Amino acid sequence: MQADKLKKYRPYPQVQLSDRTWPDKTISTAPRWCSVDLRDGNQALIQPMNLEKKLEMFGLLTDIGFKEIEVGFPSASKVEYDFTRVLIERDLIPEDVTIQALTQARGPLIRKTFEAFKGAKKGIVHLYNSTSTLQRDVVFKMSKKEIIALGVQGAKVIRQEAEKFDGDIRYEYSPESFTGTELDFALEICEAVMDVWEPTPARPVIINLPGTVEMATPNVYADQIEWFIRNMKNRDCALISLHTHNDRGTAVAATELALMAGADRVEGTLFGNGERTGNVDLMTLALNMFTQGVDPELDFSNINHVIDVYERCTKLSVHPRHPYAGELVYTAFSGSHQDAISKGMDAVQQDSAAQWAVPYLPIDPEDVGRTYESIIRINSQSGKGGAAYIMDQEFGFKLPKVMQAGFGRVIQQETDKTGDELSADEVYKIFEREYLLAEGCYQLKSFNVLKRHIDRKEDLSFADVEAVVYVDGREQVLRASGNGPLDAFCTALKEDVGLVFILHGYHEHALTKGSSSKAVSYIEVLDSEREGWWGAGVDTDIIIASIKALLSALNRMCMGN
Repeated sequence: MQADKLKKYRPYPQVQLSDRTWPDKTISTAPRWCSVDLRDGNQALIQPMNLEKKLEMFGLLTDIGFKEIEVGFPSASKVEYDFTRVLIERDLIPEDVTIQALTQARGPLIRKTFEAFKGAKKGIVHLYNSTSTLQRDVVFKMSKKEIIALGVQGAKVIRQEAEKFDGDIRYEYSPESFTGTELDFALEICEAVMDVWEPTPARPVIINLPGTVEMATPNVYADQIEWFIRNMKNRDCALISLHTHNDRGTAVAATELALMAGADRVEGTLFGNGERTGNVDLMTLALNMFTQGVDPELDFSNINHVIDVYERCTKLSVHPRHPYAGELVYTAFSGSHQDAISKGMDAVQQDSAAQWAVPYLPIDPEDVGRTYESIIRINSQSGKGGAAYIMDQEFGFKLPKVMQAGFGRVIQQETDKTGDELSADEVYKIFEREYLLAEGCYQLKSFNVLKRHIDRKEDLSFADVEAVVYVDGREQVLRASGNGPLDAFCTALKEDVGLVFILHGYHEHALTKGSSSKAVSYIEVLDSEREGWWGAGVDTDIIIASIKALLSALNRMCMGN
């Protein structure tokens, strides 16, 4: 940045709080949650939600478990007013859910809000007015005394209306732009409003301290909250609420630190939707707690459903790298990451304590409704472990570790050539082409075991075999004996065809996916230079599977693949 431009800015002042306590605290319980998706999130949309979309979003929020939901600004627009009325008149508000409405500190707007609430069993009326130095000086051109008078007058009207209301009305006050307000003045106006409402420990008011504009590092917001809580009178008569925005990209961190500083409640939105850079993301906050063994008291176990409803109602997309929810956050392309995840998953399955400890994955994808199949994806950055993991998880092929590097090279050659990601089916087709259908010098027409003999005294077995093999397209009958069908076939290939190789590695297992009656064999042969070549074969007969695997390896050796 150019030096002359830096002169336009100055650092945010620190809070003088040398004995702060929040750095030694941890979050051990969930806060009270309040969703403002239907207000902050809605006003931030290019095309605000209509009545039907608002109703769908409200249903999602109650399903997730929100007990307090700010349904809008009913005095500001007809849609907001009508939506509040529909919720009440259609009896759509669950017994354990409280709706909340925002209003400015103006009598007609407050009365319109109560009119919208008519018939509700309970509600929260959320009063606000701007208190920051900048708003006072530039926007409203009002003194501190005038700002306090405005807030107090609004509080009086709300109390008058609440006392006439046939239902349980709770109070909330926000000194808007709290982060840009002198702390002593923010405290003064909040206490003046509380004096009007006369809260008690049994019926506390909500004092919401919004980071309307995120202006400093998260620790400063935590200091502000701790200072405010320490210095306020009647702390036990107030629920301290947080409402952070994300201008600096640290709203989640600011909220977490402020909860450690003693706050009780959090307002925010799903996926951080809100004006400018958005509100704090309640889903990320909740799942951060979940990964620490703290019950967030919100249910994100079917995160794909949450995403579907959110994207349909807001017409916004969840970023593919969004924490916990993005399409790619449970996906590894890097080879070293894939290998570590695969080993970690194996270790978790063998852990009797069932503790989640997988490299690169702070949360089990299944806990939010994702599947393991989506964890590892294959592109040019992928390594041997990724392709092997796909073959195991998707198709049941458990490639020997010493075989995985060669298959990984085959896959990388393909991704380098196409420059694109490979699907699981494409990975399988490459494996099938390179190993199961490996065409080249030798093709099997038939194979028979003519005679088997077992010497139990010597613990030996013998077999006579006959096979018909196409060698460079020419049919050839092979016969030989050996200490088993595979050994006999190797002898026939060496004696009758003149091949030079050493049978070096052999693995087999039943296929765990697809047909349960099939088995797969993996065979490695060494050529005359002692270079290894792997092949694979699948059949309902394990002997035939091993014969196919041997010919697959020999074909790859012959073709130099």
